Amino acid sequence: MKVYTKGGDRGETSLVSGPRVRKDHARIDACGAVDELNAFVGVSCAELDDDDLTAFLATVQHRLFDVGGELATPDIDTRAAGKPFPRVSDDDVVAIEKQIDALDTELEPIRNFVLPGGCRAAAALHVARSVCRRAERRVVALAAEEAIAPAIVRYLNRLSDLLFVMARVANRRAGVAEPIWKGRGE
Repeated sequence: MKVYTKGGDRGETSLVSGPRVRKDHARIDACGAVDELNAFVGVSCAELDDDDLTAFLATVQHRLFDVGGELATPDIDTRAAGKPFPRVSDDDVVAIEKQIDALDTELEPIRNFVLPGGCRAAAALHVARSVCRRAERRVVALAAEEAIAPAIVRYLNRLSDLLFVMARVANRRAGVAEPIWKGRGE
């Protein structure tokens, strides 16, 4: 199978369920943002030297692939190869919340705004967090035009919180002070 198909040379692409849409369609924009997020989660994993965080992020990458597939399928009940299409669920949201709660026990309460940065892994997690927020905005924009599963928005919203907490934990475990925002004159 060739990587290139030439099918998109005229600015269109196919959705999983078959119809072709323009590459700047809100659904494709949302899919692309989730794909970019998944890539930055992968970068974060590559920067992390922490099996605990990396293992959970590996699961996140699989769920993000499910989200992308679901977004690329307007009819969310479409079945592929006789199996139900994988869908993110509220159980996945709860799993993220449990991970946040567990990691949060390692951290001091936030008293200042935290700047993105610190060790390389934390900086990568902060980039993933900001890309996650963009993906969430793209999905919300799509949801204003077309039906999507509400669990997707909840998942992305909670994931950005997890990535923030993981960035803080990565700095703490690396012994790197968190960069704190200081106003002018501080």
